[in-house]
Order: sequence, then C-alpha cells, then structure tokens
Amino acid sequence: MNNSNRHAKQMVVEPITRAERGRTGANLFKAPRPNHSHRWRLIVITAILIASAVLIYRYLNPGTKQSGSKGGIPPLPISTATATTGDIGVYVEALGTVTPLNTVSLTARVGGQIAKVEYQEGQLVHIGDPLLEIDPAPFQAAVTQAEGQLARDQAQLDLAKINLQRDTDLLNKGVISKQEFDTQTANDHQFEGAVKLDQGNLDQAKVNLAYCYITSPIDGRVGLRLVDPGNIVQANGTTPLVVITQLQPITVEFNVAEDSVPQIMEAIHGGRQPEADAYDRANQKKLAIGKVESFNSQIDTTTGTLRVRATFKNDDGVLFPNQFVNVRLLVDTHKGVTLLPNNAIQRNDNGEFVYLVQPNQTVALKTITVGTTDGNVSEVQGLQPGSLVAADSFNRLSDGAKVAIRPGASAAKPAIANK
Repeated sequence: MNNSNRHAKQMVVEPITRAERGRTGANLFKAPRPNHSHRWRLIVITAILIASAVLIYRYLNPGTKQSGSKGGIPPLPISTATATTGDIGVYVEALGTVTPLNTVSLTARVGGQIAKVEYQEGQLVHIGDPLLEIDPAPFQAAVTQAEGQLARDQAQLDLAKINLQRDTDLLNKGVISKQEFDTQTANDHQFEGAVKLDQGNLDQAKVNLAYCYITSPIDGRVGLRLVDPGNIVQANGTTPLVVITQLQPITVEFNVAEDSVPQIMEAIHGGRQPEADAYDRANQKKLAIGKVESFNSQIDTTTGTLRVRATFKNDDGVLFPNQFVNVRLLVDTHKGVTLLPNNAIQRNDNGEFVYLVQPNQTVALKTITVGTTDGNVSEVQGLQPGSLVAADSFNRLSDGAKVAIRPGASAAKPAIANK
C-alpha cells in the first residue's frame, strides 16, 4: 500500500479529451506517466546553487586551500629595524627670539636741509659708508669765519710777544718802568687766551660741518627710508633719519626652565661652551648653529626661568631680527649607547616594548627602557645592539606570532641621531 502511494506521488494523471472518450468508451483517463522534466529542473537548480556557493567561498577565502595544505595560519609580512650602537645628544629645548647685538637709530646732530640720501632701502652697509648729507654751506661758512678770527688774534698774539721781548730788554736797561712791563705781559696773555678761544670756535665749526655728512657707525642693514632730499631736519630730533641693524654676528635670546639650569652650569663649568641649534617655527629645519655666550645673573621668580643668550655667526643671513625660532641646547652627549628608531618602539600600560624577531621567524614581546630621544632615534636599554625588531603591522602582531620579513624591507640603515 505504501509503495503504491509513493508511486502515485510521482505519477501525473491527465484527463482524456472528448474524442478519446468516444473511442475508448468507459476509459475516462489516460494512463499515468512519470514527470521527468520537473525532476531534471530541480537537479540543475541545485547544482547551480552549490557551484555558486563554492565559487563565492573561494573568492572570499583565496588562501584557504594553500594554508590548509600547509596546516596553519600564513606568516605576517613585516618590516624591521635594527638596534645599533652610537652617540646621542642630550638637549634642552626652548623658544627664542633673534636679537641683534646692535641697533642704531641715527638722528641729525645739526639742523638743516637734507641734500642727499646716499643709501638704498635694505642695503648692507659698513662702518664709514655715507648715508645722508645735510646742506653743508652754512657750516662751511662758519668754519671760514672761525679761521679768520683765529688768524687775526694769532697775529695780535705774535705782535704782543715781540713787544714783550722788547720791553724785557728795556726793563733790564732801566728804560721803562716795571708797571709798563707788567702791562705788556698782560696783553700777551690776553692774546694767548683769544687765540685759544678762536681755535675752539674753529674746531666746533669743523665738527658741525662734519655732522652734515652722516655715515654708518656699524656694519649692518639699513631699513626703509624715513626722509627724502629737501626735508628740513632739526638737531637732536626724536625722529630717526635712518635705522641700521647689525646682522653678523647675531644673537638668540631664550628662557630655559630652572630645572635645566644645573645641566647648563655643569657643561659651562666643565670647560664646554654649550652648542645651540636654531630651528624654524615648525621645528623641522635647522637654520644655524651657535654657542652660548652669556646668561642672566638670576632666575626670574615670576616664570621660574633663566634668560640665556647664544651667538650665531649668521654668515648666510638666515636669522633675521625679531624672528621666532626653536632652540635646542646641547648640554651632554651619551656615547656608545644602544639606539633604535622611534617607529619600532611601542607603549602600553606597562611601559615601552618592542617585538623582537626570533631565529624561528616568530616575534617575542620584549620590554625596554627608553632614555634620551633625539629626532627619530631614541636611546634604549634592555636590547642588545644588532637585535632585529618589527617596525610595522603592530595592529596584527602578538607575542609568538609567525612573521615573514618583506624582501628589501629590513632596516639595514643604522639608527643615527640628529647632528
């Protein structure tokens, strides 16, 4: 009975047509027959679904077959860095301002009209170079007048000396009285005083004439022009005629925290003149190298800092007055220490560590102590020189993980501190 039921499920009974009914008489239905087309349709659809699932799985897991054949997870490709032995500097960092050694604002020492402006704006000048000329004609006339007065009084003095010599002989012979002799002597002294007064007036007139020619008192750069030919200037006015700033050498003044003062004093007392490096505002490009020349005599109690001044040759003129710079002051050098690039050093709650590459191509978590940092390199303890450590892929690394060093990615270049 059960077999007949199953067979009935696989058979399809179709009604006969009217024509067939007339031919067959009482046979109202066709003989049952199997539905082969429906079964093959199900088989094809199932095969397509299975093949699609296999293809999708292989696309999403391309290494499954290979890794399965090797029996494990494939090694993680990494770049490496090598610990080296070298020297590293200990620096004190500060913010500084470029300050010229000398800045001169020249004003007129005599009044008059500007006759010439003999410099170009922004020109580099040297000591004695002409800058401005005030009309010298009135002062030249005063010199001539003083010279004439001096010549007149000098002639009178010469005559008085001759008369005094003559009266001296007459006094010895008793021809003139002592009173007449004393009068002639006083006249001689009076003309000597007049000559000295005239000489002083002449010197003053010459000085005033020299003040008409304004020259540079220092080597430096002149600023923008402040007066023009034809302007009238007053003696000892408050408005400068020209401003000159010394550029070579030049200084940088900066404040260091009082905690760093002992290191600086130790370097100075040890006979070393600390070296100062000036960097740009972004603290990326080194601008100049100088030496610490002086410092303030006491710490500022309001800020807890000490004012320090470093001098730079500035031969290339890269440092400009009032420029903002970052200063790195070298106070010590650690020699023969282990150095490691900063990008290989990782940190967690327990401190600094690295992933040390083992001979069996696995990595081991190694705790280290980081000391002085200079640029992209740090001094480390707890790691032997020559050790190979991972330099990337830290988000997928773990203690004991298998790794494969990328070809050409090993850090063959030694870790070198900034110079």
